[in-house]
Amino acid sequence: MPNSWTRRAQEIDSFKVMDLLKRASELAAQGLDVVHMGAGEPDFGAAPAVVDRARTTLDRVSLTYTAAGGIQPLRQAIADFHRQRYGHVITPDQVLVTAGASAGLMLAFALVAEQGSNFLMADPAYPCNRQFLRLIEARAKLVPVDHQQNYQLSAELVEQFWDEKTSGVLIASPANPTGAVIDPLELEKIAAVVKAKGGTLIVDEIYHGLTYGVETPTAISIDADAIVINSFSKYFGMTGWRLGWLVGSAKAIAEMEKMAQNLFISAPTLSQYSALAAFESDAISLFEERRSELMARRDLLLEGLKQLGFKVPRTPDGAFYIYADASDLTDDSFSWCWSLLEEAQVVATPGADFGDNHAHRYVRFAYTTSQDRIREALERMARFIERQTA
Repeated sequence: MPNSWTRRAQEIDSFKVMDLLKRASELAAQGLDVVHMGAGEPDFGAAPAVVDRARTTLDRVSLTYTAAGGIQPLRQAIADFHRQRYGHVITPDQVLVTAGASAGLMLAFALVAEQGSNFLMADPAYPCNRQFLRLIEARAKLVPVDHQQNYQLSAELVEQFWDEKTSGVLIASPANPTGAVIDPLELEKIAAVVKAKGGTLIVDEIYHGLTYGVETPTAISIDADAIVINSFSKYFGMTGWRLGWLVGSAKAIAEMEKMAQNLFISAPTLSQYSALAAFESDAISLFEERRSELMARRDLLLEGLKQLGFKVPRTPDGAFYIYADASDLTDDSFSWCWSLLEEAQVVATPGADFGDNHAHRYVRFAYTTSQDRIREALERMARFIERQTA
């Protein structure tokens, strides 16, 4: 009965790459070979140590609910990892284990975004953030950025776009879809502006560890009142395990844990115990090897896209995406991506998923498949583009 459905539900957009992936699965079921460069899901999978720990856990642990904030050994392990990686000390009561980063973002927005308020974020940006805010009757206020701003907000832009309804700023670094890493000094300036205006800084750090030639500090070391989102999905390769974490002040974490008790009960128990193995030295060494492989994939794809006629004026410094300007090839990247899938069986994500800022010009490519498959995709795209321009 659509007439009885809320305006809230009807105004939430579909996640367009998921629609493409659904169609890709249908094509694969028909026996077609599909090259996946759409979803932000590396092909590596969880580390063997994590899988082994899961098997052991199934034999030895009763998979009951855990505390909403997560099992204490995992909260401690995350705090230890934080200290080792950033040289910054936090305590386990500053960590909240979540059912994926999505749950963390929902909890953070629910804590600080009042009904009718808005949150500043870059355009382009991860699309679900807008929908999370809509769900709690707040709004995203999109700030157009491009390669000249390295696709990131600045303190000047925050000052310019802040209004009486703004409750905070969301930064993602490295960012989806652009792979852009914010300059640490600029992040400090943004934090100062947000604090002066009485707002909250939320920083999405789920791609930390996946940077190439640059490192980035954690925002909590810059602003003790910031809320940081992280995840086991990207650097740790555990997408389907649905596990993430929040870092914040102990008071903020306690408030979000209260909401988590009601909304989620707890993060998946098996995933929590298994994730303890992700912090072992052999696993970290494996993740660093994968980082090197991703950098090689980035370089291969970047050069190939440029040869095909895409424009990428700034090399992405992190994550595993290239946000390519396709305006010399099409004036409708949404239709172009669907045609690419149907005719060449290559999945890429149209810019329309990521905002309004010249979205029709852009396509996001995820280098989350092997170098051989990237070469195959480039060859298929070359033939596809040749047919389109013939």
